[in-house]
Amino acid sequence: MKLLTGNSNKNLSKKISKYLKNKLINSSIRKFADSEIYIEINENIRGNSIFLIQSISYPANDNLMELLLCIDALKRSSAKNITAVIPYFGYARQDRKVVPRTSISAKLVSNLITKAGADRIVTVDLHAGQIQGFFDIPVDNLFATPIFSRHIKKNLKNNKLICVAPDVGGVERARALGKMLNVGLAIIDKRRPSPGKSQVMNVIGSVKGKTCIIVDDIIDSGGTIVNAAEALKKRGAKEVHVYVTHGVLSGEAVEKIKKSHIKNLVVTDTINNEDKVKNARNIHILTISNLIGEAIKRISNSTSVSDLFK
Repeated sequence: MKLLTGNSNKNLSKKISKYLKNKLINSSIRKFADSEIYIEINENIRGNSIFLIQSISYPANDNLMELLLCIDALKRSSAKNITAVIPYFGYARQDRKVVPRTSISAKLVSNLITKAGADRIVTVDLHAGQIQGFFDIPVDNLFATPIFSRHIKKNLKNNKLICVAPDVGGVERARALGKMLNVGLAIIDKRRPSPGKSQVMNVIGSVKGKTCIIVDDIIDSGGTIVNAAEALKKRGAKEVHVYVTHGVLSGEAVEKIKKSHIKNLVVTDTINNEDKVKNARNIHILTISNLIGEAIKRISNSTSVSDLFK
């Protein structure tokens, strides 16, 4: 087994490498003057099982192309098999046609990765579970919920907790965390008047006097979560804490969160946000390296990955 990292999140790759006590492959990934990406593997990998770690985060197009070219380089270097470890699977939010004449980008990206030569996918908290079915190769979709559960139990010792789904689509995720914490569930009823904007219509469930735990898979511009926190506070919530797997945090998201009713936002390091959030006191990063590292070890040893979540 050998590990190769792209440029999207080298810090996470180094942590995974440290957990597995396995050095990263010596490689060169750089750009020509016209922004074309050049990949070179600087050591022999013939007959090895390779785990390629690369998030499809900002800049999404560059990181996706880098992922595809790395897979191609590994395939042409006679790797035995190639597992694409994609902590953040970009383009996943377009998983179906909600209006006429639009693309289904999640399916297209799935096809590109498969055609490039990947033999297996490992990812974390896919935006929609059905994306696993877009691939004709095995997909291991890992969950950050156990990591969040441990952090909440350690830092929020409060018997008046309630898990909150920021929309109807997030009910299953919030229910799973609520089950681990043995607490109730509330749901935010929201509308999207236009892409990237949300409007809270109602809160289903009693949150008065309770510490609310909003759980979601992605926070992008921050509008949905900030509006949800405001709605919860208006309905008598004591505190609002937010746990999100993928911190996209585009545009003015960090500033919005700093000024919001959110007491703490916890994100994982599937996307490298260390520079973005270093001055935000209410944003914290949890590493997911041990979970991904353990999954890689189990795949390499042909043991169960699903046992990690029992």
